[in-house]
Amino acid sequence: MDVRPGDLVSWLDEAGLPDGLPFLLSPRLEYDVELNSYFLQANLTAPWNSNANRARALARFFTFLHTARGGKSWRAATEGDHLAFHQWRRRDDAGPHVEGSTWNHEVSLVNQFYEWAVRQRYVAAVPIPHRARRPVPMGLVVRAFDSSTVPATYAHDENGERIEWMPPATYRLWRDVGLRGYGPDGLPSGRFRGRWAARNATFSDLMVRTGLRLTEQASVTVFEVPTTIALGGYQRFWLPGVIAKNFSAWWAYVPHSTVQEVIAYMEWDRAEVVEQARAAGRYQRIRWPLVIADPSRPDVVHRLGAAGVHRMRLQDLSPVERRRLLRETDHGLEPAMLWLNENGLPMSVSGWQAVFSTANDRCHKANVLVEAHAHLLRHTFAVVTLEQLQRAHIAQLAELNPEQRGHYTRIFGDPLDWVRRRLGHRSILTTLIYLNPRELHQAGEKPQVAWSMREAERVRRVYELAC
Repeated sequence: MDVRPGDLVSWLDEAGLPDGLPFLLSPRLEYDVELNSYFLQANLTAPWNSNANRARALARFFTFLHTARGGKSWRAATEGDHLAFHQWRRRDDAGPHVEGSTWNHEVSLVNQFYEWAVRQRYVAAVPIPHRARRPVPMGLVVRAFDSSTVPATYAHDENGERIEWMPPATYRLWRDVGLRGYGPDGLPSGRFRGRWAARNATFSDLMVRTGLRLTEQASVTVFEVPTTIALGGYQRFWLPGVIAKNFSAWWAYVPHSTVQEVIAYMEWDRAEVVEQARAAGRYQRIRWPLVIADPSRPDVVHRLGAAGVHRMRLQDLSPVERRRLLRETDHGLEPAMLWLNENGLPMSVSGWQAVFSTANDRCHKANVLVEAHAHLLRHTFAVVTLEQLQRAHIAQLAELNPEQRGHYTRIFGDPLDWVRRRLGHRSILTTLIYLNPRELHQAGEKPQVAWSMREAERVRRVYELAC
């Protein structure tokens, strides 16, 4: 395809490729139409982060083919190339030495691509050696589209379902030292010059109190998160499926104290950067903006473009489209996204990851040996919430027969199912990983959270039979 690098963005717009769709370029800046058509599949277009992970995994393998295997293209890859890539990625002294879980994820994504390429007749065979799939244990259901073989280079040192979490006091220590710049003694540090301490701490508090995933929380708008004072307790908001994992929409509950933090962030830090960005004309330079013109109807979005004005619904906008979403106010345009950076533009997921990394570094320099990542806060929400919802009620179910169990649940509710809904899990078997006693017993600070091995396994059996 003859497209100059400077004209590529315009060509992508004219071709109608959706916003946020990844694409790969060769080292000579060539756009391979057949290769990039992979990302246009119907089952791949929705989750932005999933598509990005696919593109990164393919880019790593293709880059290796070009730099270490004589400039090979993806069409010419062989099993020998994959084995060499495995040696470099996992075992070579000069390689990155990735963990087993990381490698397995990458192999799975590359394997999916080449299986698609074989079906499209772009290549003759998958360049990854396969072995027969191990027999499925009795009682488990195999999906109809599961292959009878799997990649033979899968690692066996993956971490599995390892749950990391923080007791509440440990989380507060990490937040105050890492994000707010306090000392280990709990007092503000005079040397700390963090401009965004309040914003970052509010973002972290919202995550640990709702169980939202990083991509979900980074994509919410001011119209979705509660931003007004209620009578106390909890307020809830609906997380649209288009920004939730696997399109699993769910209700998120926000405590009164966290709502107050969000309101303070909007009135001070956010308002300041919006005013500065508006004065600099940044919002007028956004290409193909989406605009909410009527504050009384925030669900109606207008798309402005060369073809005219089209109406859309807020709940249908993807995370990438939301980055171009503006709202009309009495003072002019401003982003509808809740979380903004110092330029008054939506904060990216990678930007939030950098915030967590900087907070961990700050803790280490202060000799506070704790660190956190976004998903750890989600795990913390799940484990602590299960404790707060009277774990004795769940354990009691193991002693009842099915009829008594149903009657008990109708009266007292089901704490584990409540947590499942709060986390947006489709199956309660996914939520069961938070009953892992080996991980819970590590909470020396709060021993009442830890379940006995016998107790947890009884609960597992009850739910597995019920599901």
